[in-house]
Parts: sequence; C-alpha cells; structure tokens
Amino acid sequence: MSIKTFINLAVKDLDKSVDFFTALGFSFNQEFTDENATCMVISDDAYAMLHVESFFSQFTKKELVDATKATEVLVALGLESRAQVDEMAEKAFAAGAQPANEPMDEGPMYGKSFQDLDGHIWELIHMDLSAPQA
Repeated sequence: MSIKTFINLAVKDLDKSVDFFTALGFSFNQEFTDENATCMVISDDAYAMLHVESFFSQFTKKELVDATKATEVLVALGLESRAQVDEMAEKAFAAGAQPANEPMDEGPMYGKSFQDLDGHIWELIHMDLSAPQA
C-alpha cells in the first residue's frame, strides 16, 4: 500500500518560507500554490503544505500554536547519508534557521535539527542500516 503524506504547517510569511525552503533545495508544486498556501515537495509521497496562519486557522477549531514558544510536531526527514544531513543543515542555518537540539551521533544514527523561520522543528536523520547493531 502506498500512502502519500501531507504535513500541514502554519507560517507567518509565505514568501519568506518559500525562499527559506527553496534555499534548502526543495521545490514547490505550483498547481497547489496561491497567496494562501503552497505545496512543498519533500518526495514522491511526502509533501508539506505551508499555509498562512489566517488560512490555516480555517482547518481547525483549536488555537494555533506559536511554534517559537511551544512544540506541536517534530518533522523528521530521513536522508541518504551523513553528508546530506550536514549539507541540508548548513543550508538551513545559512538561510536563517536557528538550532533546535544538539547534533546526534549514536553509531548508526546521525542527525542534526533546526527551527525554521516560524519555529517548526525539523530533524535531519541518517540511519546506517548496514552498520552493526548493538
């Protein structure tokens, strides 16, 4: 069974968010993009819908979380190598991201994390499944 995943995130400034994630190497599906939202392509089966806060609030009865003050979700991306983790983290920080947690290097699991412009936490993880397990 193939399941597509759509992560929905509220953002304060859609244009700045698009610029930020473009700097990290992501593309956007223009078919699902307007002044209220955009569809960021993570992979063939995973997408992040970035919605301006006023538009996002139409999809929930709950109060929106200020991601700079509270955490509702951690978005983890599994990358193919340690080098890809380092490269994307460097791009994120160069584009204005803030550190989220200390880097992780636990044998076969390697990762770095950052807070995007709206405070959402993104974890970049590489799992070396060929490494011996303890």
